[in-house]
Amino acid sequence: MTTKEIESLFYILVMFPYPSGVLHMGHVRVYTISDALARFHRMRGKNVINPMGWDAFGLPAENAAIERGVAPSEWTVRNIAVMKDQLGRILTDFDWSRELSTCDPDYYRWTQHLFLQLYKHGMVYRKEALVNWDPVDQTVLANEQVDKNGRSWRSGAVVEHRRLEQWFAKITAYAEDLLKDLDALDWPEHVKAMQANWIGRSEGAEFDFALDNTANNGDVDNGSTPLVTVFTSRPDTLFGVSFLAVSTDHPLVSRKWLPAAQTDKVLKTVEEMVAQQKSSGDATQPSKAGVFTGLYARHPLDSNYKVPIYVADYVLSSYGTGAVMGVPAHDLRDSEFCKINGVHVHDPVVEPASESAADTALVFTEPGVLRRIPRNGVYGGLSSAEAMTAIVCAAEASGTGRAVVNYRLRDWLLSRQRYWGAPVPMIHCASCGVVPVPEDNLPVKLPDNVQLSGRGGSPLSRVSEWLNCKCPQCNGPAKRDTDTLDTFVDSSWYFLRFADPHNRKLPYGASAATATMPVDLYIGGVEHAILHLLYSRFISKFLYKTQSYGPAAVKDDASISDNTRTAILRKCSGKDYNGEPFKQLLTQGMVHGLTYKDPGTGRFLRPDEIELGNSGGSSLSSFSSSATSATATVRIKSTGETPVMAFEKMSKSKYNGVDPTDTVEKYGADATRLHTLYLAPPQDVLEWNTQSIVGMQRWINRLGRLVDSACEVRPAQTIAETLTDRALLTKEARETYRQTNVAIQRATEAMSSTFAFNTAIASLIELSNYLTTVKDRTHPTYAHSVACLIKMLSPLAPSVGEELWEVCRKNGLFDSAGISTSGSASDVSVLSQRWPDVDESALQKQKGNIVVQINGKMRFKLEDVEVDTEKEILERMAKDHPLASKWLTGKQGEQKTVVRTIHVPNKLINLIVK
Repeated sequence: MTTKEIESLFYILVMFPYPSGVLHMGHVRVYTISDALARFHRMRGKNVINPMGWDAFGLPAENAAIERGVAPSEWTVRNIAVMKDQLGRILTDFDWSRELSTCDPDYYRWTQHLFLQLYKHGMVYRKEALVNWDPVDQTVLANEQVDKNGRSWRSGAVVEHRRLEQWFAKITAYAEDLLKDLDALDWPEHVKAMQANWIGRSEGAEFDFALDNTANNGDVDNGSTPLVTVFTSRPDTLFGVSFLAVSTDHPLVSRKWLPAAQTDKVLKTVEEMVAQQKSSGDATQPSKAGVFTGLYARHPLDSNYKVPIYVADYVLSSYGTGAVMGVPAHDLRDSEFCKINGVHVHDPVVEPASESAADTALVFTEPGVLRRIPRNGVYGGLSSAEAMTAIVCAAEASGTGRAVVNYRLRDWLLSRQRYWGAPVPMIHCASCGVVPVPEDNLPVKLPDNVQLSGRGGSPLSRVSEWLNCKCPQCNGPAKRDTDTLDTFVDSSWYFLRFADPHNRKLPYGASAATATMPVDLYIGGVEHAILHLLYSRFISKFLYKTQSYGPAAVKDDASISDNTRTAILRKCSGKDYNGEPFKQLLTQGMVHGLTYKDPGTGRFLRPDEIELGNSGGSSLSSFSSSATSATATVRIKSTGETPVMAFEKMSKSKYNGVDPTDTVEKYGADATRLHTLYLAPPQDVLEWNTQSIVGMQRWINRLGRLVDSACEVRPAQTIAETLTDRALLTKEARETYRQTNVAIQRATEAMSSTFAFNTAIASLIELSNYLTTVKDRTHPTYAHSVACLIKMLSPLAPSVGEELWEVCRKNGLFDSAGISTSGSASDVSVLSQRWPDVDESALQKQKGNIVVQINGKMRFKLEDVEVDTEKEILERMAKDHPLASKWLTGKQGEQKTVVRTIHVPNKLINLIVK
């Protein structure tokens, strides 16, 4: 890129789609938004990067292969071709020269390279972990892929828990950066709040409880027993602990540590608890079942204080330390656990700071003051804040505790036991252990001869010629890792590849990526507010910190000129985003369609089961599957009842989907785009109403008539000549110029900052309506206004804009009015023109002073009166002026009568009175 191209670069990116093969109305909405904004910024002189690609790996392709007997690669390539054609039908203008697909070996080679870079820097590791297992899809699920009812987000199966060796990425090492850097981002506040809550920073302390040999009747050897370490955000309640609770798979829950007399009972109960967890299907609402282990631990600050240890089903080994301290007097969950399991509850150790703050609840959960009771010892009387500090200091001094910052965020589970994904580039050798695949052996390609059944774990483990290989270190027999990477890995860096998509030596050039990043405007659904965005931020920050891109990488890049280096570093010298990938985020809401339900059964009704009362008994499907006329009476054919109608997320099962292809064919792409943008602000849910799209069709037709009318006449002057002395403008010309600039201002603000596309379109409709009332179409301000209207319309409705522009250009309207057009002789597209600039001075109506005469003599002036104010208004203003009463009142106090008014526009008004 040249220096100018770097300085003017604007990177707009829409979240790339999964190639399902079907474009739905949600796609139409988001791609129309991104396309309109890309065209707008290009008209504003920006060097716009607006690429498109395909998030092509994933289970749907595998499922399709099983159901249809077609290879995932073939199914995916076919779908990409279909969707690419559909995107063209809605007039999107993506930079297809940068197109990528995550299932292409030329792409996932670099995904595997990224994995190896993480491994090299100690940011990925392998461990046995209790994982969420989808028994239908036979794969591991991340916690985020399990819904609130404990079911798989894709198959709907009740999720089981299994222990497997898995690959993890240490995203927790970046938790603090991921949290604090949210402040620098121009993102919706609710999205930043969702990210912050997911990261879940909490300050508190860890305490070590040692097993007590005396209390456990000497059954355990304290010299080798593991400490039970717990985290709490309320160290001030440490002396109120009534029990410790550990997870069902905690190291203590084994024959090695459990007292002999308790072992069989405990292990049997734990087995039942685990089975109950699996069958309940709700991992987020455990039963609070528990069992006493027979073990006791010593309090970290009072060795005489013995604390019983329970196994509890609500404690998970994957969160924190796998153990918690129970303080039932100050925690509702702990209180309920004690009631269910018969645990002795100690008295409260914290009380309200004042009577006014007293809590009538049985369990006081707020900070307060430590009670002056023997159990609190020297800490009695301290506020909760003071006690927290003092207790943590004492624990640190005794070596039994420490202040810590804890995060809810867990490390990212990368492994998936499926075929259609990027293979993990690792080799397992009996002699050397786990060894990375050498970089020059990438990509590790997926084998083609795979039998997919959807059962039995990873399909790759059954392809022996692929599985068996040589160890790159000892050259002995070894086996490939049979896991594939989570598809979120593929989408966590694609925005960087778009910066340099044809680089064969690297995933991207450091300078190209640095010049392009961060993405100026990222557009996509709010449903990706946590996972995709969080993982992308983590990977981008990792690459930035390891100098894969960024200013430090550019300084050492010998492949670029000094001028280019200077331009890139100048671009980086502004706000430091610390490796953040997306500067601004625009999240669009879902598209909902109208549903019809049987009022008795609640069953969703098909369009052919509904009829319109005023349509002669015709079924709804002959009119619209998503909307009805405001005057229509809707009823169920079979019963005559009125159905329950509501807008809901479009779904095949609800019969409320709308086929974008049919809509475009019937109403046109421009009308479909305008209608989509006009119905609701982008962040809101859009309630699709096909019936009202006709209004956009009619407006487009009116614009055609307006342009035809404008081309029938020729301006008498150029617009530049006309504006040299605005005082000479007629009232109508002045208002035309003002109305035009008001529309420019509103449309520009909507397209550049608020994204209120409905406001932009409304301003264009208002301007077009005004232009139909203009009488003098020969005035250059009229031609200027028509030109501005077409330019502002074009990013939103590009084919109509091109047609109207061509009509005006060929008829010489712009030449006659002296309206300059940009672009070469071969490129006269309206989209090559400059977006109109607002003339701030034209926004306000001009003002001046009006001389007021009474009976021909100057008496006073009306100041700051809007130009072209009507005669009747000026007469009323003159009469109401404080100085007027002297001349309008007779000697006897009688009111004189105005018998005539002489008006010289914009100069004077003369009241003739008697």
